[in-house]
Amino acid sequence: MKTHSSPMGLVERMRRSVWTLPLAVLAGLALFGINEAAYESSTQALVLLGERGQARAQIQLLWRALVDAETGQRGYLISGQPEHLRSYQQAVSTARASLEWLSRYYAGSPKAEAVFAAMADHGLGKLSELSTTLELHASGRNEAWRELMLTDIGREKMDGLRSAAQQLLDIETERVAEERADIFSTLHLGRHGINAMMALSLVALLLFLRRTLAFERTQDDQAATLQAQRDALEAEASRRTSDLTELARHLQNAREDEKSRLARELHDELGALLTAAKLDAARLKRAIGTIAPDVELRLQHLNESINRGIEQKRRIIEELRPSSLSNLGLTAALEILAREFASRSEAQLTTRLEAVALDESAQITAYRLVQEALTNAHKHAAATHISVTLEASDPMPGASGGRGSAHVVVHDDGCGFDPARRRGTSHGLMGMRYRVEAEGGRMELHSSPGGGTRVEAWLPRLARETVAADEAVV
Repeated sequence: MKTHSSPMGLVERMRRSVWTLPLAVLAGLALFGINEAAYESSTQALVLLGERGQARAQIQLLWRALVDAETGQRGYLISGQPEHLRSYQQAVSTARASLEWLSRYYAGSPKAEAVFAAMADHGLGKLSELSTTLELHASGRNEAWRELMLTDIGREKMDGLRSAAQQLLDIETERVAEERADIFSTLHLGRHGINAMMALSLVALLLFLRRTLAFERTQDDQAATLQAQRDALEAEASRRTSDLTELARHLQNAREDEKSRLARELHDELGALLTAAKLDAARLKRAIGTIAPDVELRLQHLNESINRGIEQKRRIIEELRPSSLSNLGLTAALEILAREFASRSEAQLTTRLEAVALDESAQITAYRLVQEALTNAHKHAAATHISVTLEASDPMPGASGGRGSAHVVVHDDGCGFDPARRRGTSHGLMGMRYRVEAEGGRMELHSSPGGGTRVEAWLPRLARETVAADEAVV
């Protein structure tokens, strides 16, 4: 049986252990101070180590750049190919950048600065010798540049540069050894200090835990109350989610119904008007008989405009409510959609469509999903190859048992994107996800920058036999 401490007993227990909190705070502050001091010292040493490493890299980069510059110069003088001259110019730029970086790095360090000054003098001298040789070659003084190359000036500069560079590397090695020793010393001191403070903290913690025992009973009661409230909130959230899902489905069905009504009216009213206009134009042409060329051109233009209007009317009707979906079924509708998409885009489109038994609402959802995915692949992904798959599948992922599902996949090799980042163009796919879920299905989106996009969905299918798969390349 659970017992509860009286308020007076709790106050008495807190009074007896009131000194434990200051002790814990003091131990924590001491531990914090030791840790921060060790961190600052180690961080500074690591930063310096990083600078030493970068300095060594710049020294070696300078040496390699001068060697590359000399190689490019010799290659250009011998072959006359501009590629060698570009290699020379790039190496000279790299060498000068390294000299500037090292000049800033060694400023304020008398010993290293003197060595660097000697190295910079040799490096600049080598660059001057290379530049002078190229200038003599450019001016046509072949004997002069050949004599300059045969002298020992370049070799002396490189030998001096090599000696100064080795001295700087030795200086950096000494600095690295000193800073490593400082890091080990700091770590050693921090280790003992932290161990001592941890022991003290454990003692303070054990004492402080005694104060928490009285609160645990209260927390149990509060946890039970909170759990009851959480269960009630979850039930309310589930109910409202179900209501919103049903509302979204109703609105979507109403939207599709309105599209169907508009498509019928456009087909009946506008189609009749355009057909009548075309017939009147044909009768007018026959009634006139022999007509002037400009009038004939105008009648021809009128007839073409009426044809374009009829084609535009047909396209709008198909976008509002594809007649092939109602008359021929989902498989044929997707095949026609893929063929029309391939005809107006440069992407190669492959389809693998299997007739799957779906109710009318699920069929239009699958059709709109493929339509939205193809539109995104064409407008945003710059895809060159797109595949569309419709096939019968086992129960959708995450479902336990039950009837099978229709698996819809649209995969493209476009630029892709990061699904974790919210984009302004993602509303269409977001709407399709909610629409698929409203049908009791599931949708997944897989994409990465440069890795293409794969949109796949599972929709519950009717309990009927499926027919053989049909493969086609558009």
